[in-house]
Amino acid sequence: MAVIQTSDREEWEGQTTTQISNLESEVDPLASPQTVPEVVALPSTVPVMGESFCQCDQQEELNPGFGVTSDCLCGEEDQGFDWVWDDHFKSSGALLGCDNRKVSFHSDYSCGTAAIRGTKELTDGQHFWEVKMTSPVYGTDMMVGIGTSEVNLEKFRYSFGSLLGHDEDSWGLSYTGHLQHKGDKVKFSSRFGQGSIIGLHLDTWHGTLTFYKNRHCIGVAATKLQNKKFYPMVCSTAAKSSMKVIRACYTPTSLQYLCCAQLRQMLPHCPDVLNATELPPGLRTLLHTQLGWVFSLSPGPEPSEQHGDSSEDLHEEMSLPSSPIPSPVSTLSACTTPSPCTSPFPDTDPHRCPCQKSTQTQPCTCHCPPTPPSSDYDSCCSEPEDYQCKRCRWT
Repeated sequence: MAVIQTSDREEWEGQTTTQISNLESEVDPLASPQTVPEVVALPSTVPVMGESFCQCDQQEELNPGFGVTSDCLCGEEDQGFDWVWDDHFKSSGALLGCDNRKVSFHSDYSCGTAAIRGTKELTDGQHFWEVKMTSPVYGTDMMVGIGTSEVNLEKFRYSFGSLLGHDEDSWGLSYTGHLQHKGDKVKFSSRFGQGSIIGLHLDTWHGTLTFYKNRHCIGVAATKLQNKKFYPMVCSTAAKSSMKVIRACYTPTSLQYLCCAQLRQMLPHCPDVLNATELPPGLRTLLHTQLGWVFSLSPGPEPSEQHGDSSEDLHEEMSLPSSPIPSPVSTLSACTTPSPCTSPFPDTDPHRCPCQKSTQTQPCTCHCPPTPPSSDYDSCCSEPEDYQCKRCRWT
């Protein structure tokens, strides 16, 4: 049965093109052959490759028409989850599985955009979650982000569009690397595909939303989000696509969390911060259990982000949104000369990194920590007024 996919392409100056495929809305089989439009190949129907968290699914031949999914469990170490996907707040094209942690979109064919939100409203505290792409990533858009209860999940039920970020109540990161808010898109990162892990950190204390890809920081997407209530959300226009929540953590904004976040920044290149510092075994176990997600993240971008995206993305001209999106949070600079991991506290003795078995082995790639900033807010505050307000709150 012939089917049609309609996609609005900005680079084609608003002209509407169609494609004959088995992925989009149905066509009357009794229609005249003259009504069938010309076949046009769209780049969006090709699954995005090369951005996986691991190499488990690189040997599979992926075809979007058959919806090949990956059974890879890499990165899925967590057992407890603060929230899962909500079966009561989803589009008709979304189906749940795996204890409501995995959502599948458009099981047969796609005729629009399907979306779903989480069961928990993200209020005060530190919220971090990760979404793994468990199917080929293609189509008009597949997005990960946040939104308030005002977001209409059925808005694009019969049309193909980027749901998250089309209004002022949501933010969405597309698989194409574009960040959308209030309908405005800006190039934010390289593309991600099947096997990629997209992390989101909503810091209600500082009012920031930070994105991670494969556990490397992409950058801060939004600021001044204090006193607002959001839900985690995802959406997809691709047939037989799926996403899975592999981590959903909540941590109160406490001195313990701030110290762990500061310690992670002071040792940005150390693979095992907890074992690289002189900590009592009980405290080390407690921090690994309650705040292990903080130490598993890298403050800097992954190598693919440093070299940029494809040539066509580099030459693509993007207009900045009406609400300026700040640059990624700058990581603390480290010493240029590699040295064994040392404790960031000046009064303690240096502690050799566990990866350095003996004095004869190759030194660890960790770098000596820099001088900490005067406040935990120094590295992410962009306006003097906000900075002074935060210092007063701490005082």
